[in-house]
Amino acid sequence: MRTHIQPEPHDRGGQADSAPGFVSLPVRLPPGADLRRALEQVLAEHGAEAGFVLAGIGSLRPALIRLAGAEETLCLDEDLEVLTLSGSLAPTGSHLHLSVSLCDGRVLGGHAAYGCTVRTTAEVLVALLPQWRFSREHDDRTGYDELVARPSSG
Repeated sequence: MRTHIQPEPHDRGGQADSAPGFVSLPVRLPPGADLRRALEQVLAEHGAEAGFVLAGIGSLRPALIRLAGAEETLCLDEDLEVLTLSGSLAPTGSHLHLSVSLCDGRVLGGHAAYGCTVRTTAEVLVALLPQWRFSREHDDRTGYDELVARPSSG
């Protein structure tokens, strides 16, 4: 199932380099999509090895969010508005942050876990970076799998 509009290449801000800096990809995810898995699938569908979520809005139910410093995820099983969404996408995993508004207007934010389910829509702007290859590798200093960016060989 294709969930996006055809990508449009962008230049590198007037630089003389002829290689495109990124490919913009507006994406709409349908109700029922797992937000994180669907964005990782967009990367795979385009054969890309590096991408960033520049912005995203929409609605979720439920949302699974890992708060700062927490080991476990918090499950919010209510109608939520996505106020912000951003992060990195790699074939070996994504790192997405989001903030959501609850029905009473309170806002929570943190790491988007698998299981954040699109309620009505998610409208996301993805930047594919064809000249880069991202991976997530263990960092002994943090104890987490962290982003490693390398120039693409292709």
